[in-house]
Amino acid sequence: MARISVEVERIVGGSPERVLALLSDYAGTRPQLWPEMITDYRVVEGGEGAGTRITYQLHATRKRVREVDALVSTPSAGKLLEADQRSSLRTEWSVRAAGAGGSTVSAHTTWDGASGIGGFFEKTFAPIGIRKLSNAVLDGLEARLH
Repeated sequence: MARISVEVERIVGGSPERVLALLSDYAGTRPQLWPEMITDYRVVEGGEGAGTRITYQLHATRKRVREVDALVSTPSAGKLLEADQRSSLRTEWSVRAAGAGGSTVSAHTTWDGASGIGGFFEKTFAPIGIRKLSNAVLDGLEARLH
């Protein structure tokens, strides 16, 4: 198995506190930010920040659907970690000041990929889908900030 890592980063117009508050709102804001490749989204516990547990289906392709059961933690200031309890899938959201009232937001997603020929295709094509997902969340976040 090879470790697959995908990072997306963008500067958005909003203070780090406001951006992190929106990203941490799994009950209100987050359902509105998910793209069509996320279905059956549900908050199981909590709803805001650390201690929140969410479930959803991630449609990597038309045929490949991954069930995600993620527990949210805050490993350090300005960070949210969504850790799937069923796999090695992890997404860490990081927010830091970017000057002039803006924030740099990054999403770093990692997981242990398959081996063999399936792993080759996963390593080649899965990052495209993860970038699309992260960029859609950031697009929605920017729209909410304006």
